Amino acid sequence: MKHILRPKLIGLAFMSFIFIASCSEDDTENLTEPNHRIVLTSEMDFENKVEINGSITFGDASPGVVSREWNFPEGVANVSTSKDQNVKAIFKKAGIHNVTLNQIFKDNAYVGTTLKGKELDTTIVVTVLNPVKASIKANHINPDGTLGAALDISENAENEVIASRSVQFSYVVDGEPENFMWNIDGGDPETFDGTDAEVNVKYKRQGIYNLSFAATRQRPFGGDTISFKNLIKVIPSTDPVDLEKVADKNGAIALEFSREMDAPSINATDFSVTITNNEVAIPTTIGSVSIDSDEGNILLISLEGTTIYNDDIVTVSYTKGSLKTLDGVEAESFADSQLIFNKVNILKEASDYDYSFENSTASNWPYMNWGAPWDAYNLEISSDQAQDGTKSAYIEMDAAGGMIIGHKTTSGDEITFPVEAGKTYEIGVWVYVTSLGNNNAAGFDPDLRFFWFPDTDWAVAGNPTFGSDFSVGKWVYSSTFVEFSTTGDKTFQIRGYNQDNAEIISFYMDNLSVSEASLRP
Repeated sequence: MKHILRPKLIGLAFMSFIFIASCSEDDTENLTEPNHRIVLTSEMDFENKVEINGSITFGDASPGVVSREWNFPEGVANVSTSKDQNVKAIFKKAGIHNVTLNQIFKDNAYVGTTLKGKELDTTIVVTVLNPVKASIKANHINPDGTLGAALDISENAENEVIASRSVQFSYVVDGEPENFMWNIDGGDPETFDGTDAEVNVKYKRQGIYNLSFAATRQRPFGGDTISFKNLIKVIPSTDPVDLEKVADKNGAIALEFSREMDAPSINATDFSVTITNNEVAIPTTIGSVSIDSDEGNILLISLEGTTIYNDDIVTVSYTKGSLKTLDGVEAESFADSQLIFNKVNILKEASDYDYSFENSTASNWPYMNWGAPWDAYNLEISSDQAQDGTKSAYIEMDAAGGMIIGHKTTSGDEITFPVEAGKTYEIGVWVYVTSLGNNNAAGFDPDLRFFWFPDTDWAVAGNPTFGSDFSVGKWVYSSTFVEFSTTGDKTFQIRGYNQDNAEIISFYMDNLSVSEASLRP
């Protein structure tokens, strides 16, 4: 009878062996020697994986064996057959290989708790990996988003990239590495440690920049790092300059542009800032506008005598004046660009929560069995829209319907995040509405609510509430501020309400966040 041993089965056999061996010496005088298959390997806890020229020791600890024979595929290891109880094999050929063991017992033998025959065949699957080897390639990204010409990946290549344009880097690896790290001097992002085979990088600052890429694995340990000095040369541009983000930085308001700005062209009177808190206007006066000393594409607005808080709504406007880029392109006016605070996202930094929907499937966001109407929805993971990264959750809530979803591992375990009682937290979400439907003006607006368990606050506010004036066709950030009554690990159940809507409401959801917040006194 033939059996294929996986690591878990080997472990069960090992436990059975310990149980049998634990009988006292007094008892053994009256016991017949058992016949029980127990086969072990030195790498059974690590899926029997080794690198070329690595070794695995195979052991037959089965009581009652009369004879045995190990067989290894031809040309794969330094041994082909052996009758020894323990065999150390050095593997010389990459691939997935079957190592077999034939055993003959004194009597019918047990496999686990099942009695089998006197002759047993066992197959152990061994994976032999090549050493980790990495290479990279890169292409310009054209202004229309298509992939452009390939870059020269070599030392001192100085591939010319127009400021504010992007390059797509990708890798090819051998040896099954598990971890990847890009270090991209002068790029946005400057580092990237995801498993994505491709990463898009925007260059905003003129100069000559290096790049490195590392691919590693923990066991069998190995890795490869490649680096290129002076790979990218960012040159002046005539493209329009874009305001990409408004954020906070060291107490100031940071305006992040698509490339470096010219300091002498700044006129503080061309800018205005508004702050409201609970619909109350906070008086503001701009003290100065300057270039960030670390990043020339960022302008810092400092306010006189005013501090901004996480629960403030802060907007910035610019009336076209003298502001221009370092390469001479004038900045256009913009109005009421909202500040999004830089925060430490607990879902990202202290949890396995797939806050960005990049590494989960729809089955990881299951219906939580609240009954009708909370089952009247559809959710899928989509690459059609993303606030950043490449994926988001696309949701349609049926007319007069609703939604209730959780977040679970593939094995069905709730995914949690840690919080502390007595602190204020901001729960944030980005949404991109494609259709608001047709809401009944006399009813409640559609909304999302983030309930947490255990000890939720059932009065938590809509986040967001989809009123008739909610923006359609653009990414919108929404948040609510909460306090957790108990310290510990929490789970989310996200409830969507659409009961008073005569039509489907549809939207994308991305970049969920939970972060500590500082509120205006």
